[in-house]
Formats: sequence, structure tokens, C-alpha cells
Amino acid sequence: MAQEQQPAIRCGGDTIARGTVSRILDGRTFALDDGHEVRLAAIEVPPLALPQDSAAAPGGADAKAALDALVGGDEVVLRRAELPSDRYARLFAYAYAVRDGEELFAQGEMISSGFARVGDWVGSRACAAELLNRENAARKAKIGLWAQPYYAVLNAETPAAVLAQRGRFALVEGKVVSVGESGATLYLNFGRRWSEDFTVTILKRNERNFAAAGLDLKGLAGRRVRVRGWIEQRGGPWIEAAHPEQIETADRE
Repeated sequence: MAQEQQPAIRCGGDTIARGTVSRILDGRTFALDDGHEVRLAAIEVPPLALPQDSAAAPGGADAKAALDALVGGDEVVLRRAELPSDRYARLFAYAYAVRDGEELFAQGEMISSGFARVGDWVGSRACAAELLNRENAARKAKIGLWAQPYYAVLNAETPAAVLAQRGRFALVEGKVVSVGESGATLYLNFGRRWSEDFTVTILKRNERNFAAAGLDLKGLAGRRVRVRGWIEQRGGPWIEAAHPEQIETADRE
């Protein structure tokens, strides 16, 4: 029996299932021929717009079409993700379409073509680095989502504009003015007015995970960084960072 070809960068753990994709539900979700629904791990895509929803995020239909072109009707290998499933019992996985004996990494291709962004939890450092490199290349080339102002990286120096995106998954970039701590929390401050400026919070219990990924959180003061996550409000706008892939240094770009 021929040995299965391995991708250069492996995202995901052991193989948990194989099947044929029978239906694409949205830009990161599909159904297998046995009825199981699969949700692609480690990426964020625009949701499909509801009828007559003029305020919907653009790009949902394009992401669905892109995923259909990648895996629709194909046999896929599913590899274990950080979470086994979601509250809707959809299987979380890294998906590889099998074509002519080779494996095409669905998440990687969606990011490279600009139809998806790296999510806030990848798990594997090697996988995170690969996906972030693909995203940065797509963003710099302004393809897919990155061609639309809606998905532009937000400027931490304009906190009112960041706060206007509350409830969205977004990327925010700016210079860290100071790093503080209080109780069980570290704070990356992007301004001097904590009640108005953009802030990133990290629980101290997660600090070792950032250090293991080569990111010295307390050494980020004075550096330019790019942060990804869900925009929330606590005084000013803020993002909680629980995983190293949420923070990239950007001052050398």
C-alpha cells in the first residue's frame, strides 16, 4: 500500500475521520455524506448574510464558494483540533482534501486566497506560524477580504473607531505605550487613558504560554504589535488574549 503523503506543515493531530463532502454550509462548515457536520478550526470567515440584512459583513457568500471549490464533493481527511466539537455538536477539525494521492490543506488555502483570517486559537506553534505567514502575504497583496475596507487592520491610536467595531473579530495594530499588571491580569496599554484607550488583557496564568512561544509580554512596551480577537468594551475598547497567536510583533515590517 502506498504511504500517505504528508504535508510540509502539519496542522492538527491524529486522523479522526475520513469522508466525502456532500454539502457546503458556509465558509468554514460542511457536511459529510454520513450526515456529520464539520467546522474548520483555527480560522474566522464572514458569516452568510441573512435575507435583507444590509449591515451584514461582506464576503460570506464568496467564502462559501471558495470552500466549495476546495473540498466540495471531495474525500477529506479530518485531523484533531484543539476542541473536539462545539455546542451544536459540529466536529472541529483541520481538513485536508485528498486529490491524486496528495492532501490539500483547506484552512491554509482559504487563508492564502484571502477568504479567511487566522482565528484566535490555533494551538500548534508551527501551524500558527504557517497560517499567519499565509495571512500576512494575502493581506499585503490585498486579495479577498483584504481588498475591502471593512476588513482593514484597525488603528489602536483611534480607540473610538476601534470601539465602533465592538462585537466583531478584528485585527488591531499600534504601539504599546506601557505594560502593567493588577491582580491576576497583565495589561498592554496602547494609550495613557485606560478608560478610553485600546487595551489588551492577558491572564497571568497564560503568560507562560506566550513565553514558550518566544513572546516576552513585559518586553513589548515601546514596540508595535498587531493583535487579533473579539472587540469588547471595558471603559475603552479591549481584546482579551489567551493564546500567543493573537499577538504579533509588527515593528520590523
